[in-house]
This record gives sequence, structure tokens and C-alpha cells, in this order.
Amino acid sequence: MKLKTGDIVARLSYKCDILFRVHKIIGNTVELVGEEMRLVADAPLEDLVLISEEERTKRRKQALETELNSYRLFRQDAKLMKERNEYESTSGYEAESSFFELRGRVLHVDGDPLYLRKCTELYERLGIPVYGVHIAEKEMPAQIGSLLEMVQPDIVVITGHDAYLKGKGDEDDLRSYRHTKQFAECVRIARKHVAHRDELVIFAGACQSHFETLIRAGANFASSPERVNIHALDPVYIAAKVSLTSFMDRIGLWDVLRNTITGERGLGGIETRGVMRRGMPIKQEYQSEE
Repeated sequence: MKLKTGDIVARLSYKCDILFRVHKIIGNTVELVGEEMRLVADAPLEDLVLISEEERTKRRKQALETELNSYRLFRQDAKLMKERNEYESTSGYEAESSFFELRGRVLHVDGDPLYLRKCTELYERLGIPVYGVHIAEKEMPAQIGSLLEMVQPDIVVITGHDAYLKGKGDEDDLRSYRHTKQFAECVRIARKHVAHRDELVIFAGACQSHFETLIRAGANFASSPERVNIHALDPVYIAAKVSLTSFMDRIGLWDVLRNTITGERGLGGIETRGVMRRGMPIKQEYQSEE
């Protein structure tokens, strides 16, 4: 079987459970990146099967249903938060005064350009201001500092691809992970930039990342507590929840995790305040974001 970069394949040894894009072919070994999951893997050519357009369409339809369900749940929560904000800002609707929102700005650093595009599209649908940039995971620590200086975000997402490689060591050995070390170094640099966890909220990690290391490095939220795969869009829902929550309010951990696609097996974090600020009055020519 002849494969080329960009082909969609699955691994026979894993019963074709996850779809991958062919990223690189070196001899008989193929480097793969997950089509929906933030996973990177190597596989021999003989273990791969090319996925037909019909099968891809079927799987994509199933994936879209899962994504849409999370989107609907998030929008319901966002509507409830907005109604509560209106109630509080108008003294229980007694005052006829409108208000505006300054939502938290996100710096989204992604190791996958296709995932970055999907994520920025979702941020825009949710009304979240975002600056997205694609950087290879191994280059992230060298560039994160200058990006933080330039963008001055309220929230930073550091993600891409990762994997736990059992053959290289046990779960507590960072050498057993493809990119957890780079993600953790980025978090430490960001924490030197802004030390307080409520002044800069950080999400870090990808599939099977070493959760505990990322939290100890200074992340508010990270993957993956049970070393499972996470969906490409999961970091967006966490960042969006922080962006839309008032800085006066604490974010309940279950509230932020329940609308993600993967849930608490793949995502976790610590108590954190929101970053959105309300203001008033609002002039006629300016409209509060939906």
C-alpha cells in the first residue's frame, strides 16, 4: 500500500479505533497525528489501512454529533450566565440600564495547524476574542515569552499533540511522553511572566499528557489525569468558560469539565476565577456581545 502525507488511516492492531492523518513517512515507519484526537503515534506501514471516503464520512458524522452536543450544552450555560449577569447588573431588573462585557482574551498556541483552524472557528462562534498561532511543540518554549509580551492575554492555551510511550518508561518519567516536557516548560515561562493563577489562566496539554507535571508547573487546567486521549476542541471549551465568567465568580470544576467532549478522565484543574468584566453604561452605537 502506498501512502502519502495527508492520507487518512487507522491502525489494525488497535481495531481501527482512531482515525489518523499521515504526517511523515520515514522508511517503513509512519508518523501519525489524530484526526479528531490530540494524539501523535508511530506505526509500521503494514499495520495501517487506508480509510475510504465512505467510512470517513460516516465517522465524521458521528464526530460532528458529539461536537454539536457539547456546543449546545455550552451555549445553554452561556445563556444562563448572561441572564444572571443582566440580573445582577440591573439590581434584579429594577434599573433600566444596559451593560457591556469585556471578555477574556485568549492566546491559543497549537502544534497542529488544522486543529488551530478548527479551534479559532469555534472561539469565533462563541464570541471569544482569540489570537491563534501554530508552532511545533518543540519550538514552543523558545517563542511563548515573546507571544505573551505581544498579545497580553488573560488566558493562554498551550496544546498540540502528545502521547505516553510505555516502551520508554513508566508513567512518572517525563521521557516517556512526546511533548509534556515542552508544554510544562511553556507553563513555567508563562508563570514567570504572570505569577498569579487568577491573573493569567493557563490550560496546557494534549492526549495522554502528564497532568500532575503541568499543574505543578503552574497550569490552572491540564490534561490528562487518566492518560487518555482528549478531543481537539476540549481546550476551547475550558478557555471559553473562563473568558465568559465574571472575575467576581469562581469557576466550579465540574461546571467547566461537563461541557467538554472528553470530560474529567482526560481533563482536570484547580479552583479558578473567571476573567470577564462588566461595565456600564453602554452607548447606543456599542452593543454587548451575544
